[in-house]
Amino acid sequence: MARIGVEPGLEDIKQELAANGHEVVDLRSEADTANCDCCIISGMDKDLMGISDAVIAGPVINAQGQNAEDVLNMVNERYA
Repeated sequence: MARIGVEPGLEDIKQELAANGHEVVDLRSEADTANCDCCIISGMDKDLMGISDAVIAGPVINAQGQNAEDVLNMVNERYA
């Protein structure tokens, strides 16, 4: 399963991902993206945590308008 970084405030998504076997880490700083396969952001702030340069090689999934199951499906399409 994948190591997924999730932005604070997306607790339902964190729980859904963890319940389905993914390793979930909190994204509180730029350093938290290290070794993540992908990151989930709320989409409320396009410049997440002041990060203006790409610091992750994997995809960034915008969870705005999506429910936890939708996000889980997007992650599973890439990493299942």
